[in-house]
Amino acid sequence: MKNRYLTKSRFKLGLECPAKLYYTGKKEYANQTLNDSFLEALAEGGFQVGELAKCYVPGGHDIKTLDYDEALSQTNNLLKLENVIIYEAAVCINNLFVRVDILVKSKNHLDLIEVKAKSFEPSEESPFLGKTGKISSGWKSYLYDVAFQKHVITTAYPQFTNTTYLMLADKTAICPTNGLNQKFKLLKDISSMTHVEVSEDLCEDDLSPKILCTVDIDDICEHIYSDCQDEELPFLDMVRLFSESYAADKKIATPVSTACGSCEFYASAEDISSGLKSGKAECWTENLGWSCGMIDSPTVFDIWNFRKKSNLINSGKIMINDIEEEDISPKSDNLPGLTLSQRQWMQVEKIQNNDDALWIDKQGLREEMWSWRFPLHFIDFETTMVAIPFNKGLHPYEGIAFQFSHHIVDEGGTVAHYGEYINTQPGVFPNFEFVRNLMNQLSNDNGSIFRYSNHENTFLNLIYHQLQHNKNEVDDSEELCDFIKLISHSTGDSTEFWCGDRDMVDLWDLVKKYYYDPAAGGSTSIKKILPSILNNSRCLREKYSRPIYGTESGVKSLNFKNWSWIKIKNGTVVDPYLLLPKMFQNTQNNESMLLSNDNVLKDGGGALTAYAKLQFTEMSDYERRELNQALLNYCELDTMAMVMIYEGWKDLIQ
Repeated sequence: MKNRYLTKSRFKLGLECPAKLYYTGKKEYANQTLNDSFLEALAEGGFQVGELAKCYVPGGHDIKTLDYDEALSQTNNLLKLENVIIYEAAVCINNLFVRVDILVKSKNHLDLIEVKAKSFEPSEESPFLGKTGKISSGWKSYLYDVAFQKHVITTAYPQFTNTTYLMLADKTAICPTNGLNQKFKLLKDISSMTHVEVSEDLCEDDLSPKILCTVDIDDICEHIYSDCQDEELPFLDMVRLFSESYAADKKIATPVSTACGSCEFYASAEDISSGLKSGKAECWTENLGWSCGMIDSPTVFDIWNFRKKSNLINSGKIMINDIEEEDISPKSDNLPGLTLSQRQWMQVEKIQNNDDALWIDKQGLREEMWSWRFPLHFIDFETTMVAIPFNKGLHPYEGIAFQFSHHIVDEGGTVAHYGEYINTQPGVFPNFEFVRNLMNQLSNDNGSIFRYSNHENTFLNLIYHQLQHNKNEVDDSEELCDFIKLISHSTGDSTEFWCGDRDMVDLWDLVKKYYYDPAAGGSTSIKKILPSILNNSRCLREKYSRPIYGTESGVKSLNFKNWSWIKIKNGTVVDPYLLLPKMFQNTQNNESMLLSNDNVLKDGGGALTAYAKLQFTEMSDYERRELNQALLNYCELDTMAMVMIYEGWKDLIQ
């Protein structure tokens, strides 16, 4: 097989698990994350950061070809010049191959600059090392990536000295102009390759001061080369093992570890039916001697939020049937409901006893629900953080709240989708208008307000601090801050302390304490709890199987008409998120789409990606309308899901 190079992406994959090098790129094996890196870069603005970095190091030659040999030839010809800057320089030695984001040659010296859309605090002492002197887990993949590139360049060009840098988003930097992020647009060319087009309007004012900082990491690279405490093998031995095994297409025997829990090379039932193989199943069969029937058995990886997986794996306890009570050590906190460890042990016990019965603390839920004030308000936010700020004066990765949905339930049980807000206009910073709209909708009564998980409270705290910072420019900043403090509580990193009279009730916290359904697999995600509630409440199934959602006499909706949320398949309720309307059903317009390869938006990651597309890509008005409507539909279901959980609990505790 030609060009079985160990590239930097393959090296990083081997760091996660050496066995992955055998499975990557093979079409016969299922891979659950084929598009993840692209979508992550799109959502965070990674493509734009790469292009902005070139503007900070201008005048370079861009190696655009994807052909290995051609890229190497172009790079080597350019390196014959005394001084040169090369973008995406190709460097190869033996079967090691890297593309360097920015390579700067000054006579006999090379500067290697790796650009990452990751935030960095320049004033932090020893940001890359933990207290024990080991590489910080949050930085490991980035630093080893650059150390690998430095090794390849040092070996390939021993006649040159070199220095290695990371270029990162400076958390302390302030964006110099408005609309900077809009000057880096994502486009697809005729060959469907994605690229960034820099606006002709980009000027010197946009580039000073810089919002990316350059950090010398030569010392960290030397630490990685010389210190074995971070890995079982010394760095150079690891590179040699990875490269030789990949070149020979030979699997590296790798024991079961916590990394198996996030392995992308597993095959779903749908994958298997389409003929794909599971790399994870093969590894486990080889390592543990398990039969094919044992592969799908519940394991320690299935225990919700369990931090001691590694201890059990090392002691040979991988299947849940092998786990004993002392392995979990469930402890009470003498408060109503379950503690984390009690919930984990309940999950293990129910699996071991083949007990699929619902557990619900009716008394605990009753006491919680009796304290709520009508009308009940259910809210959900859609937010993002992008590297290149929208507005002058903002920092990289400042939070952006672009959408919310709001359902109300009155004392008589009437449900209505009462309000919503969305602003996907390119380049507009929506946070303060977002809070104004939220305040207008929630200030008409003193009813209880509900969220699901910590996200909404965290973001309100973030916007509070943004308002404090901009109080001289925002006329109603004091009123908005008072409102935020009314419906939230301060987070641990706040310099102020508050707990509002209408502090939001967290349904997620109540699920953890009072509700456990084995069918949810231990998960407390709303995407798992909603189908559980619907399957356990006959009242809800009867109510929402009829097309009453989006009707005047049923449940008023701002986005749906005559809709039913319940479909039964094989005796089980279909996940309502899978019933959301599909996008791009007009096939004539569908042909002109740019980046929207999916026609369903059914989770938070999809919402982030949709917003990023609306911000950073050129698209037709048709596609923009479809994405905008999909966001409205999705967010409305999020708050309706909360309503159905409330209604289901009300039914189940009677």
